[in-house]
Amino acid sequence: MINNKTIEKFRKIETPFYYYDLEVLRSTLEVVKKESDISGYKVHYAVKANSNARILKIISSYGFGADCVSFNEINAAITAGFNPSEIVFAGVGKTDKDINAALKADILCFNCESIPEIEVIDQLAANQGKTARIALRINPYIEAYTHKYITTGIEESKFGINTWEIEDVTKKLSDFKNIKLIGIHFHIGSQITRMSVFKSLCARINELQEWFSSHNILLEIVNVGGGLGIDYENPEKNPDFREYFSLLNEFIDLLPGQELHIEPGRSITGQCGSLISKVLFIKNGSNTLFAILDAGMTDLIRPALYQAHHKIENLTSTGNIYRYDVVGPVCESSDTFAKYIELPETSRGDIIAIRSAGAYGEAMASRYNLRDLPKSVFSDEI
Repeated sequence: MINNKTIEKFRKIETPFYYYDLEVLRSTLEVVKKESDISGYKVHYAVKANSNARILKIISSYGFGADCVSFNEINAAITAGFNPSEIVFAGVGKTDKDINAALKADILCFNCESIPEIEVIDQLAANQGKTARIALRINPYIEAYTHKYITTGIEESKFGINTWEIEDVTKKLSDFKNIKLIGIHFHIGSQITRMSVFKSLCARINELQEWFSSHNILLEIVNVGGGLGIDYENPEKNPDFREYFSLLNEFIDLLPGQELHIEPGRSITGQCGSLISKVLFIKNGSNTLFAILDAGMTDLIRPALYQAHHKIENLTSTGNIYRYDVVGPVCESSDTFAKYIELPETSRGDIIAIRSAGAYGEAMASRYNLRDLPKSVFSDEI
């Protein structure tokens, strides 16, 4: 919770920085842990959402696994305390270097997206004298009703194995002596807010399960992926994890001995983080006022990349309400956080909070324009 005492401390910290409320993070983790314990489902935190070392260490302490898309993420997860036997390696373009390192680390499995990828993993596993455990990532052709850049389960997506390829892929697996198929994996998109999407995914998984069973292919794991969205209009509100877990429990048909795995990333860390910035200048435009911040798209790229909305608050003004375009200092017109939004009268030096930035914020920061990377500040440090 950002209160007056916290704001006064913010005044003494160089901006921009990411502020993480650890009480929010832990309360979220406790709910997810409770629901996963009740259901018996295995949670893998998607490291790409936020790979901050301290955040990872806290998440690992709850006994969750990790979902990674590079060996650097795998290494960060292991360093933070995640068990390699509970780490899955996803991604459509794994490098030989990353595959070799993941094999040496003895992770749970590779989520594979094509026959050429499986061929390479088989060869590299043979070189190490190992058997690589894999899951087939299948494209279920389900519309996630989210931004096109983060929709991954529709036709002609670069992700996943097409359903019409499954029979050929499973037949081909018998040629690989260093591969063991242990499951199937799905991921249809990110920031999904319609529960009906997950219901549709469950129905599709049930159909595919019937196909695998009819071909006497036993699967240990069904991984439904992630994508559960957060409410960017209400930073204090977390997703309804109980509804999410209950929906999976009601609509997915697991076979005896099967485990169900999920990969929530954004929904775990999104609401615990805020990007804290200061106003550099107020500039008069022809039809608007520009509030120019010292934070920009290099610190939080989501609005520029996805046209994403974040709630923006002036923490240090209670003046009359005006409308502002809130922009950053980067030499790009896309360096805009919001247009024509209401804020109390805003002046140079005011402290601005861009909320719900705990996922895909710090993790996507860059040094474009040779700007410094934002620091991270935790609620128990100030």
